[in-house]
Amino acid sequence: MNTDKTYAEKIASEYAPKQANKVVALKKLDAKAQRPANIFAYTFGVIMALVLGVGMCLSMKVIGDGSTLYMVLGIIAGVIGIIGVSVNYFIYKKILESSKKKYAADIQELAKQIIDEE
Repeated sequence: MNTDKTYAEKIASEYAPKQANKVVALKKLDAKAQRPANIFAYTFGVIMALVLGVGMCLSMKVIGDGSTLYMVLGIIAGVIGIIGVSVNYFIYKKILESSKKKYAADIQELAKQIIDEE
């Protein structure tokens, strides 16, 4: 096997113009439909986990001056964090559902074209 020829073909293929592939376009469109829900879920989840952590630290008197006021504020913040983390998945599903409805026609049309070609 001629390794120089194989190497040359590999380099040439990297510089050749890329043809638009419908499967790649379908994957990109699917990722575009899921992106808003993923961004929200990660961002909201991290923020609520931090709120929960701060609430725990306040209520256990790790931060703050150790007064009863800070403990009560910590409990309130902890409950808000627990509720936020608990509802995160359900909000994610709603955003994903609405985003899929938005792109459903385009995705189905492209998928039908791919299926018909085979």
